[in-house]
Amino acid sequence: MYKYTIAREIAAKRVITNRGEELGKLSDLLINERTGEIEKLVIEIDKNSKIVKRLRSTEPIIEVPYAAVTAVSDVFIVDEREVVST
Repeated sequence: MYKYTIAREIAAKRVITNRGEELGKLSDLLINERTGEIEKLVIEIDKNSKIVKRLRSTEPIIEVPYAAVTAVSDVFIVDEREVVST
């Protein structure tokens, strides 16, 4: 029951860069089944996002390495350099 509570708390959290640019909303997490470590954030992109437009992604989602996460509170904050390099 506890893991479902955690999932509800992080579901659809906004994801922004360390420069305050909106990326979108958290859609899912990719977890290494062997180690249990989070490997990537799956983000449903905000089509109006300046950074997403620079990426020229035509996909509705992007994956960002979990190592790019710099902080988590009401939003996930990710290092913009890691997003651009993916």
